[in-house]
Amino acid sequence: MSKNGELKYGPPGADAIHICVDMQRMFAEGTDWKMPWLPRVLPNVVEITAAHPDRTVFTRFIPVKKPGDGVAMWRRYYERWRSMTIDELGQDMIDLVPDLARFVPPARIFNKHVYSPWTGSDLDAQLRNAGVDTVIVTGGETDVCVLATVLGAVDWGFRVILVTDAVCSSADETHDSMMNIYLNRFGQQVECVTTDMLLCDWPGGARA
Repeated sequence: MSKNGELKYGPPGADAIHICVDMQRMFAEGTDWKMPWLPRVLPNVVEITAAHPDRTVFTRFIPVKKPGDGVAMWRRYYERWRSMTIDELGQDMIDLVPDLARFVPPARIFNKHVYSPWTGSDLDAQLRNAGVDTVIVTGGETDVCVLATVLGAVDWGFRVILVTDAVCSSADETHDSMMNIYLNRFGQQVECVTTDMLLCDWPGGARA
């Protein structure tokens, strides 16, 4: 959490947005990419989304259709993870988990084909045009797509709030290491707070 246990720059304003990273069936169910403790953080993600469904964007990681697809090293990546291509998984597995899918709309979906939602997209322009100045991040994985989302938001100059009990990974050791980095190496640019702390200052219209 933040060193003083609170949001150091004050409550998120009306121009904050919640980016929930890749909370999809293929990471929640019995696949090679399953995150075993996704169910542990899901209630917190639901609570934040329920408070601000119209201020939530769900990113979805979209794999290639079949092994052999993809550009450069991504082609090799999907040779290794051929079980996670759409032809092997089935199209439905890229969907959000049901507990979150029910918020769409008014929540929105933003598809991406790489770890970062900022690469090869107009996400920054979309958010700037909507007056967004603060990005609140939840989802998975802490050390992969969440990391890419956080660093991209930092690079674009957004205020970044990471919700510590609403992110997860499939690897405990690297999750813990990454949380230490967020807290210490990025202490000036990433505010780390719990769900309860966030919602005390960004309550919204509903609590799940």
